[in-house]
Amino acid sequence: MQGALTSPVDWHAIAPELVLTAFACLVLVVDLFLAERAKWLAMPLSAIGVLATGAATLSLVGSERTTLSGSYEIDAFALLLKGLFCVIGFIVLAISFDYFRSGIRYQGEYYFLLLCSLLGGLVMSSARDLVTIFIAIELISVPGFIMTGLRKGDPKSNEASLKFFLFGVLSTAVMLYGMSLIYGLSGGATRLDRIREAIDGSGNEPLVMLSVFFVVVGFGFKISAVPFHFWAPDTYEGAPSPVAAFLSTASKIGGFVGLLVLMFKAFPEVADIWRPVFAVLATLTMTVGNLIALKQRHIIRLLAYSGIAQSGYILVALALIDPSSPGVSRQALESALVYIAIYAVMDLGAFAAAVAYARRGGTYFIDDYAGLWQRSPVLATLLTGFLLSLAGAPPMAGAWAKLFVFLATINAQVYWLAVVMGVNAVIAAWYYLAVVKRMFFEAPELEGPVEVPYFLRAVMGVAALALLVVFIYPPVITELAERSIL
Repeated sequence: MQGALTSPVDWHAIAPELVLTAFACLVLVVDLFLAERAKWLAMPLSAIGVLATGAATLSLVGSERTTLSGSYEIDAFALLLKGLFCVIGFIVLAISFDYFRSGIRYQGEYYFLLLCSLLGGLVMSSARDLVTIFIAIELISVPGFIMTGLRKGDPKSNEASLKFFLFGVLSTAVMLYGMSLIYGLSGGATRLDRIREAIDGSGNEPLVMLSVFFVVVGFGFKISAVPFHFWAPDTYEGAPSPVAAFLSTASKIGGFVGLLVLMFKAFPEVADIWRPVFAVLATLTMTVGNLIALKQRHIIRLLAYSGIAQSGYILVALALIDPSSPGVSRQALESALVYIAIYAVMDLGAFAAAVAYARRGGTYFIDDYAGLWQRSPVLATLLTGFLLSLAGAPPMAGAWAKLFVFLATINAQVYWLAVVMGVNAVIAAWYYLAVVKRMFFEAPELEGPVEVPYFLRAVMGVAALALLVVFIYPPVITELAERSIL
């Protein structure tokens, strides 16, 4: 492969990870010397670190590299996702700034843990080895356990952290057991390309099926797929809202990246075994998530169940992989990448709007959104844009995200799954538009304007503009996805 070096480590290839690691350590050390009233400075320092990481990622564009004895690859797929994790990190920092500065302690620790979890996302993007994938998913998850419980005086936060920890550890054990079976079946191989060669035609189909099943179950907890979703709503509600936004996007996307890499790089030859499993998971995840979301009266819980349903659409792409039809598999992966990128922005935007409304006298209860248009036209308009995008409605990019997955399903001739997607899209539109109706067509129950910090308003505005631009000119993201095929 181009750019391969005789040394097992190509330092330029891992520059984004090195930069982010350096800034995470810097944030932790600087926080030790800051007075309590100056702890907020950890946020701009973290933001500089994320921007520097993005710059290091851009410096790798156009170069294809392999390092760490083939276990770590820098290609278009990895660079696209590293860039996405940087965008997610910056938006979450914007959501966190005023929230944590207004009274929650442990700001330095929070930003350090956030950067560490982002580092796991960067590692996952390039991981092509079982050990590296395992380290990456744990690096994403473990800081999340602690961030979820940062409101130490809040019993809900403590409960959320404990649930997240227990189910996270359980999923890790199941996933690790599956990986150990794969290790044995492949004769001690850990690199995904060698596992693919060893499994293909090995004759141990029942054991291969069992090992893949355990791996999928382990990752199913990470991405909150039904029936492994039950921890997510309580965790999101009890966690600090910016942490919930991070778990709903970066943590979940990290799990999906791991699944995509494993299924496309290690197990494509046994797709007939696990393709039906993903079809069932996708159907359950979309349907259960949407049906339960219909009854939610708390905006964070609604976004939690909405996020579960959104995971189902990405799982559809995994249910379409067919080694005998490379065109179908390619379109499935492209649609998954497009969906992941658009989902991250629109979901973070919705969380940002919810946090902005609740920060000064507002609440997270949907009933209190009545008449928001009269109290804050800008916030109501932005939240409407994000909800329309989540619903897959024009004129926002979420419409293309769902359409591309739908077209990939039709092209693969899995028509029943396309029908399930269509029905679920209608169900989802009902509860998203119900919130919009409440904001614009009902009288306000609370009085006074809603103050939104300028920085948070600017970030939400840029996110909404990005979704609008991608809807008007979809090649902005589709061409990147097309170049990023594994």
